Amino acid sequence: MRSNYMFTSESVSEGHPDKVADQISDAVVDLLIGKDPEARVACETLVTTNRIVLAGEVRCAGGYDDAEIEAAARETVRKIGYEQEGFHWQNASFANYLHAQSADIAQGVDASGNKDEGAGDQGIMFGFACDETSELMPATLHYSHRVLERLADDRHSGAADFLEPDSKSQVTLVFENGRPVRAAKLVVSTQHAAGADQGKLRDYVKGVFNDVLPEGWMPGEEDIFVNPTGLFEIGGPDGDAGVTGRKIIVDTYGGASPHGGGAFSGKDPTKVDRSAAYITRYLAKNIVAAGLARRCTIQLSYAIGIAEPLSLYVDLHQTEMNGVTAARLEEVLPRLVRLTPKGIRTHLGLNKPIYRPTAAYGHFGRKPEGDLFTWEKTDLVDALKQAL
Repeated sequence: MRSNYMFTSESVSEGHPDKVADQISDAVVDLLIGKDPEARVACETLVTTNRIVLAGEVRCAGGYDDAEIEAAARETVRKIGYEQEGFHWQNASFANYLHAQSADIAQGVDASGNKDEGAGDQGIMFGFACDETSELMPATLHYSHRVLERLADDRHSGAADFLEPDSKSQVTLVFENGRPVRAAKLVVSTQHAAGADQGKLRDYVKGVFNDVLPEGWMPGEEDIFVNPTGLFEIGGPDGDAGVTGRKIIVDTYGGASPHGGGAFSGKDPTKVDRSAAYITRYLAKNIVAAGLARRCTIQLSYAIGIAEPLSLYVDLHQTEMNGVTAARLEEVLPRLVRLTPKGIRTHLGLNKPIYRPTAAYGHFGRKPEGDLFTWEKTDLVDALKQAL
């Protein structure tokens, strides 16, 4: 591992077109799982100028109608804050092309007789944790998320009434001896009201950077970029179409870890793209929280219709402590948590309407509260230490 380097991660706000699509898709997941905990959902969303389009496959024993789906989509857009001429929660046209789940997929996934519930698809999933922040997340992504959350909070409260929903951030940090020590470059591009004073906007964003970053981390004036194009009035789905699943690096670890390629939003937890990514984060975080390593990457792989994972891989990046080895963890982890789709769903309590809050500002590094973000808990630490 290199000791001295610079690294960059980006984030996008809840009003970014792709995140609007993600949140609508997860609102549909929550609606159907709220009716039927065993619902099957694969919902894709497209948003563009005053248009919302849904497509995909669902199965819900609780029943649903198109009006409920449309209401969930429009309410999601309203909460984000879109009331613009080019994209308005109330005025946008809506089309729903959701249809029944494939019987061929259903027979492989559903449990029957002596057959356990199988994975909803083949694929590889990665989880990651590191000790760069108290949330055990990469620092570059952590601060990128927090900057945009602050912008959104100030927009919703009226403290920054010149802001509009669409924004992006990017944080480049300097690492010395493997630890982040200061910011090298900072970027925010944010949609704003027509005629907004660009100097006032820049001063506001600099204040947010200063509040969010640790003391002494701010770079010089020439290394802070706010709306580099000079104007950002046309934004959101009116400025650029948004599609579910196009921000998978923002959703995970900001490029600090490998990614299996599968998106999360719009998928019920039988889809291992989602549930296995959550359990690998849970396991990696508990390993780092237990003081067994400073960095940890875990990979799982699955085949469609097969319950048990095909492989489990642990990488401690040469940061292991207390005599722990990756090979030993590969032996222990399956004994602590059953890594089948059903085992994961049961352990983390995933068959609940908990997903829309995950669809903006990252699925990981969030505070576990009640049923939300259970994969962020560190309740496996004692069991890990005892097993080792």
